[in-house]
Amino acid sequence: MTIKSFQLTVAAAALAALGSAADADTLKVGVIATLEGTYTSLGEDGLRGVRLALSQANNMAGGREIEISVGPTDATPDSAVRAARKLVEQDGVELVIGPLSGSEGIAIRDYSKTQPHVTFINGISGAQETTYVSPSENFFRFNMDGAQWSAGLGEHIYNEKGYRSIATVGEDYSFVYTQVLGLVLEFCQMGGDVSERLWVPLGTKDFSSIIAALPDDVDAIYLGLGGGDAVNFLNQYQQAGGEANLIGGTIMVDPTVLSAEGTAKNALIGVPSSGPQADTWDDPKWQAYVQAYIDEFPPDQRFPSPSLLATGYYNSTTAAVNCLDEVGGDLSDGHAGFRACLSNLELDAPNGKIRLDENRQAIGSNFVMETVQLADGSLANEMVKKIDNVNQTIGLDPAAFAAIGAPGRENPECKTSYN
Repeated sequence: MTIKSFQLTVAAAALAALGSAADADTLKVGVIATLEGTYTSLGEDGLRGVRLALSQANNMAGGREIEISVGPTDATPDSAVRAARKLVEQDGVELVIGPLSGSEGIAIRDYSKTQPHVTFINGISGAQETTYVSPSENFFRFNMDGAQWSAGLGEHIYNEKGYRSIATVGEDYSFVYTQVLGLVLEFCQMGGDVSERLWVPLGTKDFSSIIAALPDDVDAIYLGLGGGDAVNFLNQYQQAGGEANLIGGTIMVDPTVLSAEGTAKNALIGVPSSGPQADTWDDPKWQAYVQAYIDEFPPDQRFPSPSLLATGYYNSTTAAVNCLDEVGGDLSDGHAGFRACLSNLELDAPNGKIRLDENRQAIGSNFVMETVQLADGSLANEMVKKIDNVNQTIGLDPAAFAAIGAPGRENPECKTSYN
């Protein structure tokens, strides 16, 4: 589906939902999603999450009809700001949901400070700095960051897999820096070693030089790739005869990759990973959400189960609907009542309870998983362990965590203690 036709579909759905109540008071909501480039399939599923949440609310919140405008991006900060400017300064939205990618989130946090009359609720972007460094009073994030999504993985690969030395390959931007930070802190404190960190630009097509550079004296390779980059790597790695033990970054093993065409994805069977949801979790609320996603969209217009992108945007939209209902759709006084509700909300989300800290950053549950092949031949992430109440310092003393500094290509160092 093209970007244009996808936007038209969203617009048509919103218009149909308005129906005979077209004259009712409407609330204009902007949605920022990656609909161009390597993360296109991720952005499309993020929009499905928005549409599912609004469908369940009958496209109403606080007694107001919801009118959606979509701002497409290509995962770059500049494109995210352009989309936000159009939504806010031209379309006149009062609420923005998004963005999706890490560095986009940092850019939208900064833009939000120039638009105090608009409330911004993150879609699913997961860079640490977005809320940890110079947070914005009108920017709220109901998903954990990439380091929080790594919680439990380092311990699992050390104790259960027996890995003592690993190397990492990752996309060269803020979200993957944050993912690797979380992994390094936990794995190295267990006694593990991260011998080498290799970085590739977003949108890489040719991984031959990276594959040739992979060290063969480590126990496993961590892959911090997603979308088209993940699929391209797996295809080329298979063709090169790669046989190393693999560890999956959160978006490496998402349904956006596990449902890709071809057999290269089978290299992920048995691969450990971690993230904010697990496909096989038997919790009734999770299973009901998965079924609602399946029922809402035709099979050729969705994944076999919702990706974490769908879940993130779904949760953000649900939080907005809940608080709009609480304040009766009243966004007067600079959205004061609405924002107070968001700050104090405990969201009973499909993937576990979520609450916000003083920086309006999510504290929630993380899942350690392994990729398995189901009876029908499809791939899914099987839950190994659930870790609750994961905060942004991922269990470290706040002062010690702050001393580590911002995630980067070589930061943090691999040490046995950070206190």
